Amino acid sequence: MGLDSLGDLEYHIILNKLGAEDAARASCVNKKLRSSASDDSLWSHICSQELNLSQPLDPLGNPVASFKECYQSWRESFSMYPWSLVQRVKRCWGRLRNWLALNFPEAEATLKKGASEANIEELETILKVKLPLPTRVLYRFYDGQQFKDEHFAKSLYGSPLGLIGGYAFYNRCVNVYLLPLSEVISRTEEMRRHPGLSSRSKYIVVATSSTLINKSFLLNCNSGRLYVGTKHLSTTGEMLPCVPNELIRSVHSLNGDQQQDAMLLWLEEHARRLENGIIKLREEKKIRTISLFPEEPPLCTTAITSGVKVRASAVLIPEFSDLEDDEEKYLYTYSIRMSLLPEGCTINGMTFSSCQLHWRHWIIRADDQVISDVNGEAVIGKFPLLRPGQKEFVYESCTPLPSSQGSVEGFFTFIPGRRSEPKDDPFKVTVAPFPLQLPDYIF
Repeated sequence: MGLDSLGDLEYHIILNKLGAEDAARASCVNKKLRSSASDDSLWSHICSQELNLSQPLDPLGNPVASFKECYQSWRESFSMYPWSLVQRVKRCWGRLRNWLALNFPEAEATLKKGASEANIEELETILKVKLPLPTRVLYRFYDGQQFKDEHFAKSLYGSPLGLIGGYAFYNRCVNVYLLPLSEVISRTEEMRRHPGLSSRSKYIVVATSSTLINKSFLLNCNSGRLYVGTKHLSTTGEMLPCVPNELIRSVHSLNGDQQQDAMLLWLEEHARRLENGIIKLREEKKIRTISLFPEEPPLCTTAITSGVKVRASAVLIPEFSDLEDDEEKYLYTYSIRMSLLPEGCTINGMTFSSCQLHWRHWIIRADDQVISDVNGEAVIGKFPLLRPGQKEFVYESCTPLPSSQGSVEGFFTFIPGRRSEPKDDPFKVTVAPFPLQLPDYIF
């Protein structure tokens, strides 16, 4: 084949186009290929391509002598799993870690180092389940989240550092975190004592709220499908699926059975929403959390009227939804964010540096039928005064729907200046219709 006539550079170019296994096979052809296949620059390229590693680190994050040794340690550590699955899980965690490192490092610090095979086998023995392969690999990378006491001390409602995030409305606050295996065991054993879940022996709790409100995500270890509990979880075992059935793909387990990867799909979608700014951090009283209220259209709508900007979006509250109730089957919480543009508000050709909310009017629909027409003063008992350059005034409320689809629209009435000293006639500010809908993914 004339291989002996090629130089080192040509060999290097050839091997760089091959995967690790083919490069290893090629090293058996002749001495030059063997020498080129041992060059650490080749393994640096392979580690970058397959594992997105820029430094030679083993699976526990420890530095090793070379990229070749690094790659070998990864392959040996995960030899019992399909390599494509390991790569996919690493990409997912890498995306989440990168976002957290840039935006929410205090939450990144709560991720525990990966669980061992022995840890996973202990859970399987105690709970008498067999974890789906993707879930096993997810835990091999990071064993959920663990909080320090001072994190909980910052909030009356538990830790704000949950990786999944949450929402607040009225005096209720929900923030969901990923459970470490030790808590998966204890939470699942507690769950199985409830009458509605005593027979669900193949379900385990993998994520839950750190707050007084119990919001729990359960994985069916037989099917690999992920669910979230409703209002009747503990009494009847009522749940909602968190991932669209048609998107669930299969991967082969060690014994050839088919395992589903709903939990992995769920985390991949969460990473996508964080990366794309669909959901963002919210800071209140110097406490930061991941807010599940959408920030981008079409789930978030924006309207500007006379200089007043109003953004609005909603989130399903599964833990308070009641699928047995024909009138209030689904409960949604909505977030309204209002602010005044830098130029102030303009009414009748005049510009004012402030305006104050006085009245609200809501029209709430379910399946295009009006089910509620609300008129009243203030919002949650407050009359926000808007000024240019100030942070958005944010308030959350909630509404039940008899069906899974609906919408909210309406308007606010503002007074130029302030209510006690009006500068002109009241004016209406539009709230663009925003959807209330059962989502494909539930977080």
